[in-house]
Amino acid sequence: MGLPQEKLSALEARIAGLGLPQGGWSEAARADALSRLNAAGLPGRRDEYWKYTRPDTLVQPEAPEAAVLVTDEAPMFDGVDRLKIVFVDGVFDADASDDLTLDGVRIERLAEIADRDIHWGRELYGVLETRGQDPVARPLATLNTAFTTDGVVIHVTGTPSKPISLIYRHEDDRSDVMLHHLIKVDSGAEATILENGPAAARFNKVMEIDIADGGALHHVRSQGRDHDRRDATFTFARLGKESEFRSFTMTVNGVLTRNETVIELLGDDALAHVAGVCVGDGDNFHHDDTVFITHDAVNCESRQVFKKVLRNGATGVFQGKILVKPDAQKTDGYQISQSLLLDDDSQFLAKPELEIYADDVACSHGSTSGAIDEDQLFYLRARGVPMDQATDLLTLAFLAEAMEELADETLADHMLERLEGWLSRRR
Repeated sequence: MGLPQEKLSALEARIAGLGLPQGGWSEAARADALSRLNAAGLPGRRDEYWKYTRPDTLVQPEAPEAAVLVTDEAPMFDGVDRLKIVFVDGVFDADASDDLTLDGVRIERLAEIADRDIHWGRELYGVLETRGQDPVARPLATLNTAFTTDGVVIHVTGTPSKPISLIYRHEDDRSDVMLHHLIKVDSGAEATILENGPAAARFNKVMEIDIADGGALHHVRSQGRDHDRRDATFTFARLGKESEFRSFTMTVNGVLTRNETVIELLGDDALAHVAGVCVGDGDNFHHDDTVFITHDAVNCESRQVFKKVLRNGATGVFQGKILVKPDAQKTDGYQISQSLLLDDDSQFLAKPELEIYADDVACSHGSTSGAIDEDQLFYLRARGVPMDQATDLLTLAFLAEAMEELADETLADHMLERLEGWLSRRR
C-alpha cells in the first residue's frame, strides 16, 4: 500500500530541491535510504513517537528563519586543548579548523572520500541507521542518509592525546544543514568527541558509532546560543564485548530540539550511559529527548538520566525505552527522567517504557515533575540568600545527578559554568 496523499505530497515537497549524490561506496546505502523514505514518508503529528512534538518545521521544504545570536561570550570548550573541526552553516571551514592529523586516530571528510570505490565507511554508513528503524521509524534520519553530502569519518585506532571537537557555526539565518558522521572505534581504543555550536537555522545530524570489543567512546555535546534554531539529531551506536559508550548533552535556548539516541548492546559486559540536562525559558522553547536502548547480551549495563528545568511556558519531552531480549540475562538497566517546573505554565511530557523478556535482570524506570521545594527555599532565604540566587542554587542541585554522568571534571566544570551564567542572566 502506498503513502497517503498528504504524506506523499509533504515528502515530494521536502526532497524537490535535494539532489541524490551518485557514485562511490555510499551509493547503494543512499539508494536504499531513498527507497525506505518513499515507503515511510516524513513524520507527522499522528505518528506515535511524534505526538508530543510537532515535526512541521522539521519537514517543511525550507528552513524557518533563525536569527544569528550576537554575543561576546566565549564559545563552549574554548579553554580545552582539542583538535578543532569547524563547519559554518554545514560547510567545512579549513582555515578555522586544525590539521586533521592526530595520533591514534584517522580523520577524513565524507565529502572527500564518498566518491571512492572502496572504504571502510561502506560497512557503517546507513547500516546502524537502518537497524534503528525497527521497531520505530525515524524517517528524518533516513532523509539524512539519502541526501547528506558531508560530515566527518573517524577511525579510532588507539588513544588520541586530546579530544576531537566538532564545532558548528551559524551565520546564515536561513541555513538548512545536514551532516552525517561515522565513528569506528577499534578493539581497546578510546577517544572523546566534543560537539558545540548552533550549526544552522535548521540542523539535521546523524552520527553512527561502532565500538569494537574493549573500545570506549566519550561523547560530550553542548547545544545552545541561538534562540530560534531547530535541531533534529540522531545517534546510533553499536557496542561490542566489554565496550563502553558515554554520552552527555546540555541544551539551552532554541525553538525546537529533538535528540534521538538508539543504542544496541550486542557484546557481553558492555556499558552505555546516556544523560542530558536542559534549561528552557519561554513558551516557544520545546525540547525532546527520545532514547531506545536494546540489551542483547549478558551482564550489560545501561543508564538514562535526564533532567529538564522549564519556565515561562517551556515544554520538555522524554520518551525512553529499555528493551531486554531473552538471552540478555543479568541486565542492569536504569532510567530516570525528571523536570523542575518553575511556574504553572510550563509542562513536561514523559513516556518511560520497559520491555523485558529475560528473567534475571535489574531494571527500573521513573519519571517525576515538580516545583522548587518550599522548605529548601525557606531554609536558604532564612539565611539571607536572595530569592533569585536561592532558586538558582536549588536548580543546579536538581541537575546534579545528570551532571555527575560527566566523567571528565574539566568538561563538567565548563558545562556547570555555562549553566550558572544562563541562570544568572535570567534572574
